Parts: sequence; C-alpha cells; structure tokens
Amino acid sequence: MSGDVYNVLFLCTGNSARSIMAEAILSREGQGRFRAFSAGSQPAGAVRPEALALLSKLNFKTDELRSKDWAEFAEPDAPVMDFVFTVCDNAAKETCPVWPGQPMSAHWGLPDPAAVSGSDSERAVAFNEAFRMLSNRISVFVNLPMSSLDRLSLQKKLDQIGQSAEEPV
Repeated sequence: MSGDVYNVLFLCTGNSARSIMAEAILSREGQGRFRAFSAGSQPAGAVRPEALALLSKLNFKTDELRSKDWAEFAEPDAPVMDFVFTVCDNAAKETCPVWPGQPMSAHWGLPDPAAVSGSDSERAVAFNEAFRMLSNRISVFVNLPMSSLDRLSLQKKLDQIGQSAEEPV
C-alpha cells in the first residue's frame, strides 16, 4: 500500500448511486488520507438524480461525479488502488479486471436504492438509508489504525465492516 494517501475504488454494476455516494463520502471523510474513486461493470452513463440531490442537500461536491466503466481503472496509466470495495451483490459476483498493485478488497453490499419503486418520499428514504449505511462503514474504515495492522488483521477488519450496517467494528 502507498502509505501516505490510500487510493480506494468503490464498485457497483451501474455506478449511478451506491458507489457514487461512497466516493463522495470518502472524498470528504478521508480528505488528505484517502483518494476516492468509483466505477461500474455496466455503467448506467448517468448518476441517479436522487443521489445527486441527497449529496447536494448534505453539501457534498457533486460536479465531478460521473458514471464510469471500471475498465478505466485497469488501464496502465490509472491510479494504483490500495483498496477495492464492491457495494452491490451483482458486482461482487462478476469477474473484475486485474487491478495493478494487488489491492485489498472486501464486499460491502447493501440494498440498491435505485431499485426502489414508489413515491418520491419512498425513494428518498431508500437513498437516505443507503447513504447512512455507507457513511457508517466509511467512518469505521477511515478510523482504522492502518499503520499498526498487519495485512491479515486489516483484511479481517475490512470484511467485518461489510457485514455490519449499524455496529462499529
């Protein structure tokens, strides 16, 4: 791992909601220690308006967020990732590209708020819940004592983060 600033890639199938929100959260929470990226195996081509509205309401920067293909991060000139997290079950089951540098990875799956149908308020609740779960997990992640954990212990912590929506690790 790079040590000073860790590169983190969040993966989802469409890269339109969960992975985008995770990128935004880590960009704010991990400022100075982490660089956040997101991508999808089958990018939707646009960020969900509900995700952008929620992030904007919470004063997150959204102007650079875009739906992109994970192949961008497998290119020779792409940033070398230290961590790769899948945030949807479909992406976790797919064969990912080979990431340069052998990053640590974990599955942090959570329900897809974009799949919720119903009223605007029902969809807003789903996006808020996904945001809350991601925010909790990322908060635990950025507060891990990276330099004092060996690789096996760190992997165990990363896996535990993905198994809990509520409780800190």
